Amino acid sequence: MADDTLELGGGCLCGAVRFTAAGPALWVAHCHCASCRKATASAMATYAGFPRERVDFTKGTPASYGSSPGVTRGFCAHCGTPLSYESARWPGEIHLFLCTFDDPGALSPQAHVFVEEQLAWLHLDDGLPRYPTTSADGPPLD
Repeated sequence: MADDTLELGGGCLCGAVRFTAAGPALWVAHCHCASCRKATASAMATYAGFPRERVDFTKGTPASYGSSPGVTRGFCAHCGTPLSYESARWPGEIHLFLCTFDDPGALSPQAHVFVEEQLAWLHLDDGLPRYPTTSADGPPLD
């Protein structure tokens, strides 16, 4: 993803909130943590991380919820679609749910994170690196 002119659009289910993300994603990953699973009611959440200054909400404003200390999750107040994750742990970044993009296939996941919290019945054989927490916290599992 080296194209600095890349611009990806996306938004919520009902269309009340729209965004654009410019330039390459910093990373794309599947998150298995319990908090993301609860926030999405799914087995895992897939995010694309961008510098905050490269993401604009072009229609509507996401509602927000402080899900834990230092964490803000953005969502559509009308239809409930989860849209974003921001954390004091990663200042200056916004993590957008990959499947809220108009073309989620334009970006490909590069890793699994927080696999120490992965559900025991979920088995994936996609060859991606798997980190107990994040890549910043240590090497992938074997």
